[in-house]
Amino acid sequence: MAVRTYREALNEAMREEMDRDESVFIIGEEVGQYNGAYKVTKGLLDEYGEWRVRDAPIAELGFAGLGVGAAMAGLRPIVEFMTWNFALLAIDQVVNSAAKMYQMSGGQYHVPIVFRGPGGAALQLAAQHSQCPDPWYSYVPGLKVVAPATAKDAKGLLKSAIRDDDPVVFIESELMYNSVKDEVPDEEYVISLGEAEVKREGGDVTIVAHSKMVHQSLEAARKLSTDGIEAEIVDLRTIRPLDVPTIIESVKKTNRVVVVEEGWPMCNVGAQVVDDIQREAFDWLDAPIARVSGLDVPMPYARNLEKLVFPNADHVVAAARHVCYAD
Repeated sequence: MAVRTYREALNEAMREEMDRDESVFIIGEEVGQYNGAYKVTKGLLDEYGEWRVRDAPIAELGFAGLGVGAAMAGLRPIVEFMTWNFALLAIDQVVNSAAKMYQMSGGQYHVPIVFRGPGGAALQLAAQHSQCPDPWYSYVPGLKVVAPATAKDAKGLLKSAIRDDDPVVFIESELMYNSVKDEVPDEEYVISLGEAEVKREGGDVTIVAHSKMVHQSLEAARKLSTDGIEAEIVDLRTIRPLDVPTIIESVKKTNRVVVVEEGWPMCNVGAQVVDDIQREAFDWLDAPIARVSGLDVPMPYARNLEKLVFPNADHVVAAARHVCYAD
C-alpha cells in the first residue's frame, strides 16, 4: 500500500478507469489545460488528449446536458462541477434528465454518468459557495449519491461509480483534497455503492456520519474515550442507497445514537437516518437520538462566525455525553 491524498486517490481512480474503458471521458470547467480547479484532473489531458479530457465553457447546464446525451449514446462521462454550488445551474439536467431517463424511456436508455466535484463549506467562501447539497440529490429517485471521507474510499467508490449504469452524484470536499491522506491499496479494488463501514468499534454510543464529519466524529471519539465512553463510528459513505442494516446493527449494540452532518438541520440526511432507526430499532434505544448539524443560517464570510456555524468535534462530544447521560 502507498499513502495517497484524497485528491491523488480520485485522480488515480479516473486514470485507471480511463485506461480500462475507452468510453470514459471527462468534461468540465478547467479540467484540461488548468489541470482542474483543485488539480484533481492533473496530468490527464497530457495523457489522454482533448477528446477525452474536455474543457467546457462556464455553462453548467450546457455541459451537464452534453454529458447526459453522451451517456445515453453509450459513453461514460465524468462531469466535473467546479463546486456543487455551481451545479444548481445544472440541476434540471441532473434531476429531470439523468435521474429519470431510464424510467421514462421504458428501460431503453441507461445513463452511466458521474457528476462530481466539491460540496459543502471550505474556508471563508461565504453563503453562495458553502452549501451542502447531499440531501437535495438524495431526495431524487434514480440517482445514487456518494460522499466518501477517506482517500481509500474515494478511489474505490469513484471507480464503482464510473462503472455503474445509473447516474451517480459524487460529492467531495475542498477541505479534504490535500488534508486527508491514508493508505490506498496498490492492487485493483472497488468499493460497492450502498455499503457503510464501521470506522471505529465501540460499545457505548453509535455516531453516524459521512464526508468531513467522519473526521470530526473520530476526533470526538478520542476525546470521549478519555471519559470512559467508547463511541462506534459508522461512515455512511453512500447516502443513496442508504445502508440501513449496518446502522441498525450498530444501534442494537450501543443503544444510543448521535447523527452528525455538515448541512442544515431541516430535512437533511440525518433526519432520514433518525427515521430509519426509530422504525427499525426503537426498542433498542436507551435515550432519544441526538442530531448535530450546521446551524440553520446561510454561511457567513467572517472566519469567527463561520466557526460558530460549522459543526465540530466538541459539538459531537456534547451530544454523545448527553445521550449517555454523562453531561
